Amino acid sequence: MQPLKLPEFDYQLEENKIFCLIRKKWVVLTPEEWVRQHFINLLTSHLGYPKGLFKLEQSMTYFKNQKRSDITVLDREGNVFLLVECKAPGVKLDQKVMGQVSAYNKVLDAQYLAITNGMTHFIWKKHEAGFRQISDFPFYES
Repeated sequence: MQPLKLPEFDYQLEENKIFCLIRKKWVVLTPEEWVRQHFINLLTSHLGYPKGLFKLEQSMTYFKNQKRSDITVLDREGNVFLLVECKAPGVKLDQKVMGQVSAYNKVLDAQYLAITNGMTHFIWKKHEAGFRQISDFPFYES
């Protein structure tokens, strides 16, 4: 897998699988999963996000369609704090990807939305009039 613009960490690889930091099991190593595991490491090891508050591939219904969010982080009250859509490194982060995370957020109502392909990352914070792009990922507030 290609190097990403995310912090390195001691990941475990076995054949075509990577050990998931949150699920504590081996999962198929796809380019998107490579990005997800690196992004989880950023959140947990560098920004203080508790592993126990993560939900990966959270199922939801949006306009009668079953969808799954890549990374959902809850706050201590069980509300969605951060919603992240991960893409493979070669996937362009365009309006379509932003539309996908926005659609999921209509169901989940996160305080922060993010998209990443491991090379480029964007984050938005919820404000009264909608979402506003910010430059840095927030540290987790206890």
